[in-house]
Amino acid sequence: MIETVIALCMFMHGELKEHKHQTTIHECLMKKRIAERNSGDVIRYSCGEVKADIKINNDGTKSIKKIINSK
Repeated sequence: MIETVIALCMFMHGELKEHKHQTTIHECLMKKRIAERNSGDVIRYSCGEVKADIKINNDGTKSIKKIINSK
């Protein structure tokens, strides 16, 4: 299912390495601050809206299978 969602993305050396669905931009920014405190200089985090292929998990939460494009 294709949907526009909020994602916390992790970039390493300028390349997207991981992404995680977030329910709100507030939640995303809080997790971004925590991640930045615990990481080195080569890792950068970003929150934003992305168009993604979404998977609904058994517990009803959403996961991003693949980011199609970012806004």
